[in-house]
Amino acid sequence: MNSSAPAVHPRTPAARYRHSLWLLTQRDLRVRYSTSVLGYFWSILDPLVMAGIYWFVFTQVFQRDVGNEPYIVFLLSALLPWMWFNGTVSDSTRAFLREAKLIRSTRIPRTIWVNRLVLSKGIEFVAAIPVLVLFAILFGAELNAEAVFFPLAILIQTVLTAGVGLLVAPLVVFFRDLERAVKLVLRFLFYASPVIYGTADLPSNLQFWAAFNPLSGIFSLYRAAFFPEQLDWFVVGVSAAMSLAFLGLGLLVFTRTERAVLKEI
Repeated sequence: MNSSAPAVHPRTPAARYRHSLWLLTQRDLRVRYSTSVLGYFWSILDPLVMAGIYWFVFTQVFQRDVGNEPYIVFLLSALLPWMWFNGTVSDSTRAFLREAKLIRSTRIPRTIWVNRLVLSKGIEFVAAIPVLVLFAILFGAELNAEAVFFPLAILIQTVLTAGVGLLVAPLVVFFRDLERAVKLVLRFLFYASPVIYGTADLPSNLQFWAAFNPLSGIFSLYRAAFFPEQLDWFVVGVSAAMSLAFLGLGLLVFTRTERAVLKEI
């Protein structure tokens, strides 16, 4: 009687990409925390310290009426996703230069070297959400039905962050000064984005233009979980459209420069 082994179907390119992406992300997280005593707590310590500073300055020193109460929850609900965006874009400036030998010797799509940063920083963000929930409980911030839009915010931010990362990563290879320029832009963008304030706190003549900062709509979705009045669907729509535009532009620049990048590194 003849017996035949079950056919083994080769993985599809998409499956191989996902597998490689997950392996590289695991490696990043393992390397980042393997030599750290505090490990996971370092990923939340920075935003907590920043939130504490801004809370003290605005509520205790200047006693300004900014955002919503409890202000610490208002801060963290935008500061945590900001750390995801800021960390990914900053690391994308070194995505090709740091792994040059490995990138040249592998045949997997090179977009993976940016997307692994988006995923690893995104995992850190998701791991910090319990801290936001804890502060909401401690300070009495009520969870609202708009919390169902939290995954939508994560999706839009993933698209935006990947697009900006794919745009920045190859350009830095040709223009090394761009790495420092990106850091300056990110520093400006922090204050130009509704992190320590809400869009409604801006002068009326600036509120319309603030909508064209794609982070504005993303942060409003996150904050709506605790502060439903922060949700503005016009701003969210603009953010979604601009995030898709950045992703398209990032993919275009990446594909057009990929061969030149491989020769340069």
